Amino acid sequence: MAASTFPLKDELDIVIPTIRNLDFLEMWRPFFQPYHLIIVQDGDPSRNIKVPDGFDYELYNRNDINKILGPKASCISFKDSACRCFGYMVSKKKYIFTIDDDCFVAKDPTGKDIDALRQHISNLLNPSTPYFFNTLYDPFTDGADFVRGYPFSLREGVPTAVSHGLWLNIPDYDAPTQLVKPRERNTRYVEAVMTIPKGILFPMCGMNLAFDRSLIGPAMYFGLMGDGQPIGRYDDMWAGWCVKVICDHLGFGIKTGLPYIWHSKASNPFVNLKKEYKGIFWQEEMIPFFQDAVLPKECTTVQSCYKELAKQVKDKLGKIDPYFVKLADAMVTWIDAWDELNPTAKAPNSK
Repeated sequence: MAASTFPLKDELDIVIPTIRNLDFLEMWRPFFQPYHLIIVQDGDPSRNIKVPDGFDYELYNRNDINKILGPKASCISFKDSACRCFGYMVSKKKYIFTIDDDCFVAKDPTGKDIDALRQHISNLLNPSTPYFFNTLYDPFTDGADFVRGYPFSLREGVPTAVSHGLWLNIPDYDAPTQLVKPRERNTRYVEAVMTIPKGILFPMCGMNLAFDRSLIGPAMYFGLMGDGQPIGRYDDMWAGWCVKVICDHLGFGIKTGLPYIWHSKASNPFVNLKKEYKGIFWQEEMIPFFQDAVLPKECTTVQSCYKELAKQVKDKLGKIDPYFVKLADAMVTWIDAWDELNPTAKAPNSK
């Protein structure tokens, strides 16, 4: 097939965290097969994960992570899907698409299978408009444009760093909402992509997400979660808050909306509550922290922005709980490990 059938075929990796056989890839075969997969195996490294024939992939388990990163492996979460960010670090591609193994191909209202990856790529390759809201949503979508009154000086937009997709069927709810609405399913298909405005935070979900690794990769750290940590299920949101502050500072955009995937199964709300319990309290202080965070103009690279944010996390959130001191140290370790594995990543910005 022609390269245009599979855009960015040689410039994009698909990262999948898993603890099970990847049978779900069969339904994604028409869309994923030509792309390179990076599979990050969580849990027991001696378990043999089966991948359907015909896929080009590399697989890393905990032993591989320890071997590659040495002592710095302490920054990669264990027994939590946050381990996926190791895949971002070892990738050598410009773009990343990450998806969970319980996410299936969704159908649009006409019954046609949705090529989620193609929509993500379209989102990333077209500019974002974070400085002025366009009421027809993404002006770069076919059939849309900038509306009357939109400043011409802002119509060029800014580079898009992140494309945040949504889910049909099981919504991405927290445990209290799951418990109150156990049967709720998302059946609403909204044909819209929009840029999240500058200065506005959002809860980023990592199960259907794409980003420009060359623009924002070092900030896509999913934190310390899972085994040995007092909190879980905040990995992607932590990354999203850090990424948004840094994108706003460096002049990049984030889009949310299309594409949809079909989220096939609900996780156990009681298990989730145990993981989220502290986070539900802490987020009331974490979010104002990110809303107020200011990065100095001397921070001109993602790495320098991220290390500055880590310092502020330690100084301000460290007062809430010692966990945040540990997390801030892990953020610095993550950047050091990233630079070690990606020695040329800083070159374009170096003086």
